[in-house]
Amino acid sequence: MPKHYRKSESVKKRARITAVKTLQNQMIKTNLKTVIKKFETAAKNTDTDKTVLEKTYKDAVKKIDQVAAHGIIHKNKAARKKSQFAKKFAAAK
Repeated sequence: MPKHYRKSESVKKRARITAVKTLQNQMIKTNLKTVIKKFETAAKNTDTDKTVLEKTYKDAVKKIDQVAAHGIIHKNKAARKKSQFAKKFAAAK
């Protein structure tokens, strides 16, 4: 905590909560990126089984919806990503 902050208990508590929430959001974003990458590699690979492609697509869309619902990414970004994935999924089918 920077030195110029007041030393009140509420300021200290807010700093602790912010640190915890920042870490949680970072973990969620990392997991989202992993799910997105799995779908994109499955969509690029022509040898991918259709059921695997469909499962990764559903997982990616579900994760995007969850993250957007918690406000970690903007709802318009979530809609844009889902639209991009729908196009990739249709092209790979």
